[in-house]
Amino acid sequence: MSLLRLIFNIAWFLMGGFVMGLAWWFVGLLCFISIIGIPFGRACFVIGELAFWPFGQEQVNRRQLTGVEDLGTGAFGLVGNVVWFLFFGIWLAIGHLVHAFACAITIIGIPFALQHLKLAILSLTPIGQTIIARD
Repeated sequence: MSLLRLIFNIAWFLMGGFVMGLAWWFVGLLCFISIIGIPFGRACFVIGELAFWPFGQEQVNRRQLTGVEDLGTGAFGLVGNVVWFLFFGIWLAIGHLVHAFACAITIIGIPFALQHLKLAILSLTPIGQTIIARD
């Protein structure tokens, strides 16, 4: 990990990444209450890790990455994303948008605001996405 990426990740963690990462993990724990929610919960923990340290990682569609359609990228993934959006996605997106607005007030915070906007979009439809390292 480069020094600049480490500095950005530490600053991110202090400027809202910690709070939103905990929010993702809290939603993940709520999802683990039911058997049906376990795949959603697992995704929450993976995305929560991204919310803690986003620089150097990105989200991509699994179908584009592997070239193969799976359960999360097909019709069941669409239904899962609709259910996700109604219960949790909108609230996580609002949290990221609030943090993005707060970060965008200063010039220094603009890169962090952009990361929050990317996570807000991801929080609306996370099923069928995966997190990869940019390197």
